[in-house]
Amino acid sequence: MNVKNPIKINRPKPYLLFAEWADGFSATIALESLRRECPCAECTGEAIGNRVYSVAQNIKIEPGVFDLIALKPIGQYALSAEWKNGHSTGLYTWEKFRLIFEKYSVNEEDISNFEVKYKKESKKIQLKVM
Repeated sequence: MNVKNPIKINRPKPYLLFAEWADGFSATIALESLRRECPCAECTGEAIGNRVYSVAQNIKIEPGVFDLIALKPIGQYALSAEWKNGHSTGLYTWEKFRLIFEKYSVNEEDISNFEVKYKKESKKIQLKVM
């Protein structure tokens, strides 16, 4: 697949990412999907030939794990994602980035469900102090 970088990337909501390519394809994904597809050695494991240097780690669910701070271009071939929990070692090639958008594209109903989910999570707990 010969994929060029997107012509537009933005965040319509704090938990969503939108991208559009010159060939007309555009999609919105949940940031959680992008994080879960992190291509770094820690997240996917690392092996050369038959020698395994590290096994894939499950994502530790902690504050900020799915909160994207920044996307930075790396040369002409990839993006680096920086997450609020400090994770920043994955390089998403433009091809990988496009495949993630094709695989995890959300529709309007999904977006509405995210809005309900995140609204519930963002409610503050009120404590009565006596």
